[in-house]
Amino acid sequence: MNGSRSPGPVDAGAGRKLSRAAGDWIATGPRQPGAPLLVTAELPPDVLAWADALRRAHYPPERNRLRAHVTLFHALPPSIEAELLQVLGDLAREAPPPARIAGLMKLDQGTALTVESPRLVALHARIAERMHGLLTHQDTRELRPHVTIQNKVAPLAAKALQAQLAPALQPVPFHFRGFGLYAWEEGLWRPIRIMAFRGAFRG
Repeated sequence: MNGSRSPGPVDAGAGRKLSRAAGDWIATGPRQPGAPLLVTAELPPDVLAWADALRRAHYPPERNRLRAHVTLFHALPPSIEAELLQVLGDLAREAPPPARIAGLMKLDQGTALTVESPRLVALHARIAERMHGLLTHQDTRELRPHVTIQNKVAPLAAKALQAQLAPALQPVPFHFRGFGLYAWEEGLWRPIRIMAFRGAFRG
């Protein structure tokens, strides 16, 4: 799908109870004023389903309120929503950025899937330039794309998962399908708009 192939057979945690129903990460009810905005690079459905199964299997259930995701910007002021939609819409005219899940990333208290995508990193830099002066310290750093599948665990638990997954994890090539704009509301995400990449597919 869109240049991706089905991910390899990494056990997502057979026999374990998976936390969070499919749509429980979405904020409902009236939109909360003042909620910060976040921007994602949207994964294709097959890669998203695979990564989210890993997250649901290995993320502490009481802390897992979101689905698997690749965050580009974590907290932008809501006052720039219209401008941000324009910027993302302009960049979405380009071809889908090629990427691949290349291995595991060790976090302080968890594990992530490392995503390699030079074109996505370049797009992130262009957005950051347009949003200069509005970024948090976290969002000014060079992008290291990843999908967190485990967090807030003891270091030994993180190392154990990495030892379990690493031997079977094969590179997973794919293309990002678009930008996602969301509002962050008390730990949940409210979808605002998905802007699909519209440029000619480069293979």
